[in-house]
Amino acid sequence: MKESYLAGGCFWGTEHFFKQVEGVVKTQTGFANGKTDNPTYEEVYTDTTGYAESVQIKYDENKVNLEFLLDMFFHAIDPTILNRQGHDEGTRYRTGVYYTDDNELDIIRKVFKEKQMQYDKPIVTEIEKLKNFYPASDYHQDYLEKNPQEYCHLPIELFAWAKEQRMKK
Repeated sequence: MKESYLAGGCFWGTEHFFKQVEGVVKTQTGFANGKTDNPTYEEVYTDTTGYAESVQIKYDENKVNLEFLLDMFFHAIDPTILNRQGHDEGTRYRTGVYYTDDNELDIIRKVFKEKQMQYDKPIVTEIEKLKNFYPASDYHQDYLEKNPQEYCHLPIELFAWAKEQRMKK
């Protein structure tokens, strides 16, 4: 099992998006790379803790790899917008890739370089080593499954599209 930590705006949509991907075994919403211990959603919402709403993604490397997950990630974000995705604004909604294995940095940089060629504006999605990750409360886990009518910055068609994608072997 491998794991990645991705911040794609509101973590409800990001989590639901990656749950559709074949090879993703488990997801967990939470907060990454902040400066306090055990933050609550209400604290993170103030934009004073330094945390980004993020998703821990555990995946089976025999079915999906980091490069594929990052390609999928770029379909779910606008990497040229700082601190906002959809109608959600604030530093907690910034986009980011937080790695735990230094060997993954070359893959991450390669994907970012390839993706930058598709945009006129610079990519502002941060790439950082994971400093910390705290799971969000149960209320925020699998939120869109429990509340399918709630707002999400990602269009519903994107979830169906993600489910159809397969990593080429």
